[in-house]
Amino acid sequence: PLAIEVKRPRRASKHIPVRRLTLEQIRPATPEPVAGRVHVPVQTELYLEEITDRIIEVDGECQTDEFLDRPPTPLFIPAKSGKDVATQIEKGELFDFDIEVKPILEVLVGKTVEQALLEVMEEEELYQLWSHQRAFAELRNAEFAELQRLEEQDRRIREEKERRRLEHLEKLRKQKETAEKIAARAFAQRYLADLIPSVFNNLHDSGFFYDPIERDIETEFLPWLMSEVEEELQKKVLGRIMLDSLIREVVEKRLDEFSRPPPPAPPAEEPGETDAAPKMSGEEDAADQPV
Repeated sequence: PLAIEVKRPRRASKHIPVRRLTLEQIRPATPEPVAGRVHVPVQTELYLEEITDRIIEVDGECQTDEFLDRPPTPLFIPAKSGKDVATQIEKGELFDFDIEVKPILEVLVGKTVEQALLEVMEEEELYQLWSHQRAFAELRNAEFAELQRLEEQDRRIREEKERRRLEHLEKLRKQKETAEKIAARAFAQRYLADLIPSVFNNLHDSGFFYDPIERDIETEFLPWLMSEVEEELQKKVLGRIMLDSLIREVVEKRLDEFSRPPPPAPPAEEPGETDAAPKMSGEEDAADQPV
């Protein structure tokens, strides 16, 4: 039995890394902490508890007594407080009802009548106050209505006065503007009477009035003619340049040929080679001929 108990913790310790590995694979990875900070495991449970890989289990037993019968509930008797004292009074020892109640009744009746009279007087006074208030309110409303009517009349008079003043100013402005326009028109007619002929003469001298055929020839035909002439001249100049370059190239080739030393004379025993030399010179002349 001792060997079995020793082997069980070893087997449990062997299974612990495998379980940790599976939990680490399943659990999502946490991002790396920022510079200057370190991840710390923190419990978020409501109550702190010790985190262990293997829960410790302990068996315990207890023996309880059998249930006993409940005794009957006693009756509730409140506790006594104070002292018991009694006084015996015979009939007629304290006061006589008829004699003692009469002044009290007279006072009550007098106070009631007095209070009733005061209430009646207060009601009459309130009625008079209300009537005065109603009369004052009616008078005030009438005065207020009259004041509003007078203010409205004064406002209408002021608006009418302002409107007529503006109409008079507008009329004066229009009269002044009309007089200025008439004066300006007369001045313009008098000023333009001699200005229009001089302006037309100046425009005619400056070239604003022109012959359309002459202007068409100057703007369309002459530029086209000049462009065509310039193109022909450029073609002629280009031909001359090409001819000069060809002549220069031919002259340079002839100069190179004449500046070379003459070839040695061939021996008499080889007539084929002597015939070949004149033929070569003839070929060179033929090659130079097209150029």
